[in-house]
Amino acid sequence: MILVVGGAGYIGSHANKLLHQQGYTTLVYDNLVYGHKESVKWGEFIIGDLNNIEQLRLVFSKYKIEAVMHFAAFAYVGESVVDPEKYYLNNVSNTLNLLSVMKEFKCTKLVFSSTCATYGNPSYLPIDELHPQNPINPYGQSKLTVEKILEDYSKAYGLNYVSLRYFNAAGCDVESEIGEDHNPETHLIPLILDAAAGKRENIKVFGTDYDTRDGSAVRDYIHVTDLAEAHILSLKYLNNGGKSSVFNLGNGEGYSVIEVIETVKNITEKKFEVVYVDRRLGDPASLIGSSKKANDILHWFPQASLEDIVSSAWNWYKKLNEI
Repeated sequence: MILVVGGAGYIGSHANKLLHQQGYTTLVYDNLVYGHKESVKWGEFIIGDLNNIEQLRLVFSKYKIEAVMHFAAFAYVGESVVDPEKYYLNNVSNTLNLLSVMKEFKCTKLVFSSTCATYGNPSYLPIDELHPQNPINPYGQSKLTVEKILEDYSKAYGLNYVSLRYFNAAGCDVESEIGEDHNPETHLIPLILDAAAGKRENIKVFGTDYDTRDGSAVRDYIHVTDLAEAHILSLKYLNNGGKSSVFNLGNGEGYSVIEVIETVKNITEKKFEVVYVDRRLGDPASLIGSSKKANDILHWFPQASLEDIVSSAWNWYKKLNEI
């Protein structure tokens, strides 16, 4: 049985579905602070929090947990700056609880949901796994701290782990059974869809004078099902005796904000106002990841195009909002 911690959330629920489709038995453990019970359509579900170590012990004593996928984290960069304690308690301290119980019950395989935010501002592109890690916010720092903890646990206790540093998760399940539903929503594509649906007056483009092909910021978008696939390939890698490692998950190309807006206009066939404003402080011109290591070792190759990503997001959005 695979324990999917945070499996009611956006990426965790897509991984849970794919695990189920590939014949794995899953147990979802989520406190539903940001996750959605209705997104757990596969496997068993337990409402629980990683801060409750006794409840974790009960789970591991009742079920034979072969491996853990760990998605449970707070992930709002701005909030992490104004309330770092919340992020260190949940993302770091609670992960220590999980690792402690895994060690107690001799569960040695973990796939960890990390982030490109551990790198901070890029010193070169595309960003590979050897790029210096200098996070510029507590969210990125909390994830980097866990990565260091995993490294130490691997050396000391024999933990076998994969940390997946991904860039911008986007899109939704192609069958629209589950999807993206954040509150508050900060991701670009759902915000543009709000504008397309008339729920938002306009969409703002922060900066048009970057050194990019159209002047707007470029980011690396990966379809959430491609991300889910990487988690399963990581699990197979560990099951086949793979050594603890870290992998970037990006498409290596990147799309500009203006390109994403134009793609939404084409897919939705909706017109909406686009407002061009000044850059936001600290926003790099481009953030693009190299996935060569994941290609070579995990044999992971993202399949979805930007059009695929936006189409799947729009289909889910229409279902969610009954359009």
